[in-house]
Amino acid sequence: MLADLAILIGGLIVLIVGGEFLVKGAVGIAFKAHLSTLVIGLTVVSFGTSAPELLVSIKAAFQGAPDIAIGNVVGSNIANISLVLGITVMVYGLTVARDTKIYDWPKMFLSSILFYIFALDGIIVWFEGLIMLILLILYIAFIVTKSRKQTKKEKAEMTEEELEAPSSLGKSFLFLALGLVGLYFGATWLLDGAVSLAKEAGLSERVIGITIIAFGTSVPELITCVVAAYRKETAISIGNLIGSNIFNIMAVIGITAIIHPIQVSQPSLDFDFLWMIGFALLLLPMIWIGKKVGFWKGLILFGTYVTYIVLLLLDNSAQ
Repeated sequence: MLADLAILIGGLIVLIVGGEFLVKGAVGIAFKAHLSTLVIGLTVVSFGTSAPELLVSIKAAFQGAPDIAIGNVVGSNIANISLVLGITVMVYGLTVARDTKIYDWPKMFLSSILFYIFALDGIIVWFEGLIMLILLILYIAFIVTKSRKQTKKEKAEMTEEELEAPSSLGKSFLFLALGLVGLYFGATWLLDGAVSLAKEAGLSERVIGITIIAFGTSVPELITCVVAAYRKETAISIGNLIGSNIFNIMAVIGITAIIHPIQVSQPSLDFDFLWMIGFALLLLPMIWIGKKVGFWKGLILFGTYVTYIVLLLLDNSAQ
């Protein structure tokens, strides 16, 4: 069991590092191609940060571990709203932007509902994945169009240095290659370790996917958000986490389903999907009531996440 855990943790570390290299390399190439920072942020960076989840879900679907493919995304979305946001706002309260309330939250909620509807028949197939991907492209196009109407001051586009892009094109391609290799082997080791650990520990692949794997892929985001909140950097917003959830569903599930159909288990439909939608609904009054999402709201989010994990483990024991 310890060996399986070591493989899982090692794979997770390689996966996270690979994702970082991939983002830096892709951003460097995009800058050399003279793409705007707005487009880079919404496409290259967003896709790159979701790459670990994507690789895990694709390999899980191909290797006959669909509960990990689904649990990885559902668990990550739950963790983003409850764990990451909860801990972050307990450190330092965040002001909610108007666009987050009016545009971002409804899109996240609707994407979660669409995900649930597509999963109801027990399988998500290629044309459903294609619909998700098309909707994601339309979502990105909407944001780009809306952002271009803002003033330069409101855009606050990031520079090449701020995005930590490599200094040369050759270095960018090297980072990209290292990132792809890291993602492949990291996803392989993570999946192998998770499946073996689930069998030995008496946990279902669904539980492993929702807890260990989902938490692991959310760790970089958690660290970034907490550090930024502690430093009182207002650039970190609830909208970023909501956008990440939209991308996880539309890109990760969408692309995975196009490549390989994803089986959805009944326990996931009856329990995990409903909690994911429930967390989205829980966030709604928190962003509308009051000017900030602060300590007590964060404590509620964190406490609800702990409750969910406890009930998940009890549900696993009962099966």
